[in-house]
Formats: sequence, C-alpha cells, structure tokens
Amino acid sequence: MSLSQKGFSASKLLLGLLAILILSVFFFRVEIQRIYHGLTLFDKANIVENMRNSDQHYTSSNVEAAKQTWQLHKGEPLSLPETFNYYDEVLNTADYIGYTHTGSLLVMQHGDIRYENYFRGETENDRHISFSVAKSFISALFGIAVSEGKIDIDKNADDYLPILKGSGYEGVRIKDILQMSSGVAFNEDYADLNSDINRFGRILALGGSFDEFAASLENEVKPGTRRLYVSIDTQVLGMILREATGRSISDYMQEKLWQPMGAESDAYWVTDSHNMEMALGGLNAVLRDYARFGQLAMQNGQRDGKQIIPAQWMKDSLTMDAAHLKPKQDERSLDNWGYGYQWWLPPETEKHPAVFMAVGIYDQYIYIDRARALVIVKLSGNPYYTEDNYDSLPKTLALFRAIAEQSDKG
Repeated sequence: MSLSQKGFSASKLLLGLLAILILSVFFFRVEIQRIYHGLTLFDKANIVENMRNSDQHYTSSNVEAAKQTWQLHKGEPLSLPETFNYYDEVLNTADYIGYTHTGSLLVMQHGDIRYENYFRGETENDRHISFSVAKSFISALFGIAVSEGKIDIDKNADDYLPILKGSGYEGVRIKDILQMSSGVAFNEDYADLNSDINRFGRILALGGSFDEFAASLENEVKPGTRRLYVSIDTQVLGMILREATGRSISDYMQEKLWQPMGAESDAYWVTDSHNMEMALGGLNAVLRDYARFGQLAMQNGQRDGKQIIPAQWMKDSLTMDAAHLKPKQDERSLDNWGYGYQWWLPPETEKHPAVFMAVGIYDQYIYIDRARALVIVKLSGNPYYTEDNYDSLPKTLALFRAIAEQSDKG
C-alpha cells in the first residue's frame, strides 16, 4: 500500500470514528446531560439552583395541586434568634443560614406563618427536591393503604413483590422495612463514588430499573435486630405501595394526600426509565406545601375535622417499639437518633415525644414540635454537607430548638 493510500485509509478511519462519536452524542445526549448534571449537582456555585430544577434533567410524574387550597394565614411575625448554642459553640443564625446555602425557610405556629423567607434566588413558586424528606410522605401513603386493607405490614415484602424472591428482602417483614431494620446490606455514603446509594443514582442518570436494583441486594444481618439507615428500604416500600394499590405513587398520592391536604401547587416525583418513582427521595414541591404536610402530621393526620392520614398510623409511626430503634445520648451523629415509620425521632423524643422530624440530605428538613404547635421547614443546597462528619444535621437541630424557644417569647 502506498503512502497516499495509507493516508486515505487513515482519513476514512478518522471520519468513521468521528461519525460514531457524533451519532453517540446524538443518541445518548440525554444520558450525557444527566451524567454531567449528576457530576455537577453539588457544585458550590449552582447547588441551590440544581435543587429546584430536577424536572429539567430527569423524567418525572406530576401530582396536581388541590382544587381547594388549604389557606395559610400570616401570624404574629417572629424574629429568628440572633445566635444559637451548639455544645461549646455559639453560632450566628444569619451566618449559619448562609453557610448552609439555605434556599427557603418557614416557621409556622398554630397553623399561621410567623416567618417565611427565600434566599439565593429561590421563590415561593420553586419546587425544591425533598431528598429523604420524601420518606415521610411515603409513610403517610402507606398508612392510608394499610387503613384501606390493601397492605398488611406483618406480611413479607416478597408477598407483594415476587421480584424480591432470592434477594435480601425475601422473608423480610414489611414493618421491619418501615423501621429501617431490614437487615439488607447497603452503603449510604454519599461521599463514596462506589457506594450503593451512588450506584442507585447512576441508574437514574443512565437509565435502568429501580426495581431490579432493589432485587440485586443481599441480606447482611437478621431483620428486625438492627436499625441501619438504608434508603433502598423506602424504595421497596414504594414498590409495595404500587403493587398493592395497582396505581402509581403519584396517582395515589394525588387522590389520597395532595388533594385532601389542600396543596397549593403541583408537585412531581423524579422517575426511572420505567416510570417508577424514586420513592426514597424524588419528591419535589414548594415550601408551603411541605409546611402543610408538616402541619397535617402535627395534627395527627387530620385537617378541618377530616382524617387524611389515620391517627393510629401517626401514633405508630412515632413509636419506638424495639430497643434498636431508640436514640442514644450523643446526638451528633444521625445514627444515634431514634426512628419510627420513616420519621426521625431526635434524642429528646423519649422525654418530649412531641418532637419529630423528616430529614433529607444536603439539609432538607421538616421539624415538628407538637407541644408548641410548631412546624419549621428548611430547604437547602449545602455544599459542605458531607464534610465535618455531617455536622450540619445536629447543628440545624440546635437551630430549630432555638427558634422553638424564641417562639415562646411571643
């Protein structure tokens, strides 16, 4: 072969590779965009913005706003405390709100809004991702389905989901899954790129089935003997809810919770490529609707005399009926908090059972203090969340306690 022929062949090869590259970008552009979004999701410059535009990057299913909105009225304005104490530190409230990249913050007492503020370009119309705050919504839906006789929590997961036979969830009682005590092995470390939770995230980016991922996991310890926070437990609950009701989570939620609750805005769930909701953390909603849900939970699931979430379910959801579910003294690690049916129970819960919380990564919170008729919602995009042993969790709890004490002053 002559040099000119070799040159021509090399040119053809380069053109062929270029064509393959162009076609790959064309056909896989959505996946490429999702991968890029995933890699830059927690970048400091854009993290709060990224928390409120999930529907621009992932498939989703809509939950329509209520036809009759639960009206929230303005109450007596509340000034936040200038500082709050965290062990031997005195922290400035405004500085801490800024440091944790808060997008919005609302304080509601006796059903009235006493404080509402938006930061970093967030507005009252932005639907902010909940992350694991969504777990408490799944709990509420589960309780409704149980009351309708569609689910028996003393049955096993694979009784409803044959796909789980042979997996770590075979023979695991649903109640143990509700209490994060499934015994399934799962690495929840968001800072570890190879963790199970990050492998789950790559399914969201690249396409695939959440169901199949759940069915691939293995058992580690005997169910019902250890509380280990396993987000995929909630995904399995979502799968059971779908199979037991014969409806999507979004559809069931719209009829049974979102409409009766009087939500002011549409919400949406991020979904996989098979239209299954990311039950473990894919709910997106506006600030006030998170507050409405918190108020509903505080009122034992009742609104205007109508029982939406069964009262007994709410009571059971906040009951730590086994030793491994109870909190430990050192609250600086979330591993030491108590746990119910997809609700967090901070250490004071044993002495003051009125306090419970929904908690999501990167600082999403619904804090409820029944004794004070108080609901606090904080939505954030904290770029430092995985640093300092996740200390924004107990620090934010300290902030909420200080706000609660400030509310006592009128």
